[in-house]
Amino acid sequence: MKIILASGSPYRKRLLKRLNLTFACISPDIDETPRPGETPSQLAGRLSEEKAQAVARDNPDSLIIASDQVAVLGQTILGKPGTEESAFRQLKESSERTVEFLTSITIIIPSQNKPKTCVVPYKVKFRSLSDSEITRYIQADNPLDCAGSFKWEQLGISLFEEMEGSDPTALEGLPLITLCKLLRQRGINLP
Repeated sequence: MKIILASGSPYRKRLLKRLNLTFACISPDIDETPRPGETPSQLAGRLSEEKAQAVARDNPDSLIIASDQVAVLGQTILGKPGTEESAFRQLKESSERTVEFLTSITIIIPSQNKPKTCVVPYKVKFRSLSDSEITRYIQADNPLDCAGSFKWEQLGISLFEEMEGSDPTALEGLPLITLCKLLRQRGINLP
């Protein structure tokens, strides 16, 4: 069965390669605007389901994997910063605070079943960050396309005091432990 990762993310693609699966990537085009009253967890789940469904329309006999991530600081959703200035602000606000990442994963074989979606939480507590540390970090890792403005799998790990959660790959955007469980439920044995 053809496997499709419903994503254009190089991070998700790199993570899925770890499972030694043959897969294609299709980047779905969906509206990611939060709906009124939608919680961050609901938003993450809805977005991964919509991505999976968008790709499933043209690929009914494929296994579709989709994921989305919402980073939350207090009551504020942290998007991808896009600029160094925005990344600086996000990291400055995160200093000595905890950011929760809600990473959803959806898997579906359109011709066989309904989508199965799980949201995997992961928390990162930042240590006290000086302005010069933040600036040096941004210049070194260029995390402008990462929610929360860091790459934990690189130098971003130096920004943390502690991490808490069941699956660290959720921080990169594709919770592999949960994905493996979902794939086994559909008869794909790993390893």
